Amino acid sequence: MVRVTNSTNPCADIVLPCLDEAAALPWVLARIPDGWRAIVVDNGSTDDSAAIAHAHGATVVHEPRRGFGAACHTGLLAAEADIVCFCDCDASLDPGLLTSFVRTVAAGDADLVLGRRRPQERGAWPVHARLGNLALTRMLRRRTGLTLGDLGPLRAARREPLLALGLTDRRSGYPLQMVVRAADAGWRVEEREVPYLPRTGKSKVTGTWRGTWHAVRDMRAVLHQPPEVRDLAAATRAAR
Repeated sequence: MVRVTNSTNPCADIVLPCLDEAAALPWVLARIPDGWRAIVVDNGSTDDSAAIAHAHGATVVHEPRRGFGAACHTGLLAAEADIVCFCDCDASLDPGLLTSFVRTVAAGDADLVLGRRRPQERGAWPVHARLGNLALTRMLRRRTGLTLGDLGPLRAARREPLLALGLTDRRSGYPLQMVVRAADAGWRVEEREVPYLPRTGKSKVTGTWRGTWHAVRDMRAVLHQPPEVRDLAAATRAAR
């Protein structure tokens, strides 16, 4: 694969945590930008997700420990590009939207770019999931001062600074811990709206009240963690 890196067309690795997403993978992988590497992290799928991902040209790595954070971090460790992106693997978000995120990071205009989900169809984002997200963004603002409208999975940042954040959560709190530690390290965090589609297949988290409650519980625990001063000092230097 030819990987072109320049200020106008930077390439990236994109981490796709995956648990039984065989039906969604072809749609998602067909939208990976040219020159990018898709890293599908199989988190214990019982369907043909791994085989389908491999057949569509993705790099497949396996993380047997169940948990969204475990899958994301394994993908981050497997990444090699200077800039790493994250995207859900359920066809609710178009990974092609990440090209503008990556250009912003590559240009040095932001250290972390996040997607703010805007539902395109009724039912794409269940009410209980929206309420949980709203509560968490309000708590995040009190904790960090960041005014964000979403804690969604679509995001981009440089690999080395991300590793220097020393992320430890391996469950649903991983995306929030990334934002909290980035804020504590003084990163410039930018948010932009992205269309959000109904997911393909059954949701493991936000599709049920119970799943949403567990995710909120994990994230609230993250908000009560003290800053890791040593790790964040290294992350600050790496991001600059």
